[in-house]
Amino acid sequence: MVAEAGTADLVTLTGGRGGTLSHGTQLLAFVLLAIAFAVKSPLWPLHTWLPDAHTEAPTVGSVILAGVLLKMGTYGLLRVGVGVAPDGARRAAPVLAVLAVAAIIIGSLVCLAQTEVKRLIAYSSVGHMGFVLLGIASLTATGFQAATIGNVAHGVITGLLFFLAGAIKDRAHTGSLTELGGLRETAPGLAGLLGYAAIASLGLPGLAGFWGEAFAVVAALRRGWTVPGVLAAFGALIAAAYFLRLLRRVTHGPPTPAVSRLAPAGLSGAELLSWGPLVVLALALGLLPALVVDLFADAARALAGVFS
Repeated sequence: MVAEAGTADLVTLTGGRGGTLSHGTQLLAFVLLAIAFAVKSPLWPLHTWLPDAHTEAPTVGSVILAGVLLKMGTYGLLRVGVGVAPDGARRAAPVLAVLAVAAIIIGSLVCLAQTEVKRLIAYSSVGHMGFVLLGIASLTATGFQAATIGNVAHGVITGLLFFLAGAIKDRAHTGSLTELGGLRETAPGLAGLLGYAAIASLGLPGLAGFWGEAFAVVAALRRGWTVPGVLAAFGALIAAAYFLRLLRRVTHGPPTPAVSRLAPAGLSGAELLSWGPLVVLALALGLLPALVVDLFADAARALAGVFS
């Protein structure tokens, strides 16, 4: 691709030079870039390394991985893949939409079967990244904005979820859902924050997780992809089911032996300092999505203009 274009400058390629490449070159370049960024994101079906990575990583490692590193993959797919090879993106868009819907449905169904907190949150990321991919695949300004705010919201909310999962595991010495229960009786503050982060992640209107999913579904429907749009919306319902299952197992009911050993205590100062900004951002982005959307609106419209 670089040899044919005569430059490796990303600004030049996304400014129009990439669009002058032959159809075959663009398709090959986009497919190779998409595979590479799919592993990084991770996007289904190249996601299999993620649950083990999160399970074995310390809490801070999981937060950095979910909140920052994974976003490089979806950003790269949008900024480099779509920007450099627009014709390749156009021809591959239906396939990306199918993979996105598969990620949303399969990731959500797998979450329903998980018995470990961190693995459940890790698999939930597969479904959330499916919404980001669906927005990118639509090749519309609305879809690109959905991908952008979905990326930011996922980093905020999932980072908070991994902080909370780590705190629960440190206190109870287990992350197994079968050994947790009744957390609201011994650590109500921690249980309340877990409930807040869970409903933000499942896409409750008014919190950050809603806009990326809603915009992605709207973008798919406007593109004429009725079936993918409906299936994606159904996947959001499954997300509500597995997060409510998580809360029922961890926070409700009588305290299990692992949880009953916890001494009733509030959150530490370090925890409040670390988690507070994420709590505020999850609410602020839910009430004012323009904080993110407006920053990238011109760029999204310019990129979508290539496909109009």
